[in-house]
Amino acid sequence: MNPIFDKLMNCYNSVRSKTDFVPKVALVLGSGLGDYADSIKVVTEIAYSDIEGFPVSTVPGHTGKFIFGYVGEVPVVCMKGRVHYYEGYPVSDVVLPTRLMKLLGAEILFLTNASGGMNKNFKAGDLMLITDHIGIFAPNPLMGPNIDELGTRFPDMSNVYDLDLQDIIRNTAKSDNIDIQEGVYVQLTGPSYESPAEIKMLSGFADAVGMSTVVEAVAANHAGMKICGISCVCNLAAGLNPTPLSHKEVQEAADAAAPKFKKLVTDSILCMVQQTK
Repeated sequence: MNPIFDKLMNCYNSVRSKTDFVPKVALVLGSGLGDYADSIKVVTEIAYSDIEGFPVSTVPGHTGKFIFGYVGEVPVVCMKGRVHYYEGYPVSDVVLPTRLMKLLGAEILFLTNASGGMNKNFKAGDLMLITDHIGIFAPNPLMGPNIDELGTRFPDMSNVYDLDLQDIIRNTAKSDNIDIQEGVYVQLTGPSYESPAEIKMLSGFADAVGMSTVVEAVAANHAGMKICGISCVCNLAAGLNPTPLSHKEVQEAADAAAPKFKKLVTDSILCMVQQTK
C-alpha cells in the first residue's frame, strides 16, 4: 500500500464522518483573501486540526479550516488558509488538501494567491489571470510511486489552466468592468522573499512570483481536475520596489483588492458551473 494514499484516505474518512456535503468547485484562498469565505452560504465548517492526520496552517492570515457551502446555488468547498512547503511539511502533505477535495467530489479547482509582481506593467492591487506556471526548488508532488487511484504516471502539462475557464474569467472581468492582467506565475519555496538577482533572472520568464499554487496545480492536473487561478499582485517584487517587502504589506494590498476579487471569483464560479453542465 502507498502510505501517501493511505493518509489521504484516512483524511477522507475523517471528513466524511463529519459531513456528506458534495462540492462541485474547490476554492483555495491565498494570503489576505480569506475574507471571501464570509460571502459563502455556509453549511458546515471543519477545522484542519479536527481532521485526523491533516496538515495545519501556521501562517498569519490563514485560518485553517474547510468551509462547505454555496456560492449562489453552486456547492463549494473552500480552503480558508492553505499549507505551504516552507512550513516544513513534505510536499505530499502540501497537496493533500487538493487531492482530498477531489475525492470529496470537486471537479473544478479555483486557485488564488498573493504574489509579487515582476512584470513592470503591474502595480500593487492588480489581479492576474494565471495562464501558465513555473515551479522552482519545491519538489514535484508526483515524485515517488504513482498513486494509480488518482492519475497516470506521466500526466500531460500542456494546458494545466483550463482554456475554457480562462475565457470565462476574462469575459466575467469584462462584464464586471474589472481590469485584469494575465501572465505566468512562478513558485519558489519561501519563506524568505526573493532577492533582486532572483527577480532579475525570473522576470524574463514569468510575470508574478509567490510561494504556493504550482504544486497544487500539478497534483490537481494529475487527478483530472479542471484548474483556473487568479493571483492578487500585492507588491512589486524585490528590486522593483524601493521599500523592504513585508507580509503586512501583502495583507493590506489584498484587503484593498478584496471587493473586486470577491465579485470576480463569485461571478466566475457561477458562469463556470452554468457553462460546464
